Amino acid sequence: VQLQASGGGLVQAGGSLRLSCVVSVRTFMEYAVGWFRQAPGKEREFVAVISWTGVSTRYGDSVKGRFTISRDNAKNTVSLQMNDLKPEDTAVYYCAAEKNYSDYPRLAVHSGSWGQGTLVTVSS
Repeated sequence: VQLQASGGGLVQAGGSLRLSCVVSVRTFMEYAVGWFRQAPGKEREFVAVISWTGVSTRYGDSVKGRFTISRDNAKNTVSLQMNDLKPEDTAVYYCAAEKNYSDYPRLAVHSGSWGQGTLVTVSS
């Protein structure tokens, strides 16, 4: 499984960005796909995950109501729409694929497949 994240950049506080993650695997619909982020000097943080059907989603507390995750199974792509961005959202964002949705945050870290990360910088 290979993942390629893109869409990061520099944005002012209150602005929006849309991240994309293309997953290269024949069995894309077997995977829950989500996002983590890591800011300098901080621990990796779970951001969001979407189930293989796209029906179920889950978000980290710090992004609820501002971020929306979606997927297009025809294009093997998962997107993260980030609105009302804050300086504390500044981080490298990573997408990760893991077959287990219910325990995704833990299992993705230990056994998931990861992309290379894309940098999001939010200026105040």
